[in-house]
Amino acid sequence: MLTAVVLVLVMVGPLYVMVANAFKSQHDILTEPFGWPSGGFSLKYLGDALTSPDFNVVSAYGVTLLFVVAVNVLNLVVVGPASYAIGRGMRRYHRVVMLVLLAGLFIPGQTLVIPVVFVLKALGLIGTMPGFLLFETTLTVPTTVFLFTAFVQTIPRELDEAARIDGASRYGTFWRVIFPLMRPVVATAMVLNSIGVWTDFVNPQFILGPQSGIYTVTTGVYAAISRLSTNYTVVYPNMLLATAPVIVFYVFMQRRIIGGLTAGAIK
Repeated sequence: MLTAVVLVLVMVGPLYVMVANAFKSQHDILTEPFGWPSGGFSLKYLGDALTSPDFNVVSAYGVTLLFVVAVNVLNLVVVGPASYAIGRGMRRYHRVVMLVLLAGLFIPGQTLVIPVVFVLKALGLIGTMPGFLLFETTLTVPTTVFLFTAFVQTIPRELDEAARIDGASRYGTFWRVIFPLMRPVVATAMVLNSIGVWTDFVNPQFILGPQSGIYTVTTGVYAAISRLSTNYTVVYPNMLLATAPVIVFYVFMQRRIIGGLTAGAIK
């Protein structure tokens, strides 16, 4: 019990500090960083962050949301059929492909940035939205393949045989018969991928870069507060604006994550 309480405090403590100080003056933040402000909470600083000329929150939200949707769509179109082929495959090379893809789970994404930058430069995609989209989608492949393949293997092969008797192709079998059954695990993958894309900082900072003029939420916050890092009435509200959507999204979708991870086990 004590261990659980300590873990909760470690996780909730920084979140409390961020939320509480997002509505305080500079004086209150410096004198009472963990307490209540002497003059009460004020929405002024949050409003200033929303209208700041240094960081267009609406534009950053739009760009990041575009990447989230595009990555999920591209991920489903590519990884879905591939996972079905691997899950139904009986030959050794299917297992080899699976192991190669899963190897990406053990490689930190940050270690890939430098070689990827050189590749994207050679292709003329560095500093562009398509280049960043391809890289972010690649980072989601290992986890999605693992989840999809494990779920496909729990679905009876008799459904495939029945679909083929009715004249369905392999692609038709997957999209019309198998994919609708995968909704729990698809929801799980989409939630995990969405959170990963939204909170990513290193990859957009290096691949898009300030020279592109394209800012995600995280890189936009960094650009807005890097020159005013000691002005906490700018730092904390911008941090709250960047993290609030993903926290709310996770709270509402956490059951989807758990349901998708356990669906294959109890099927």
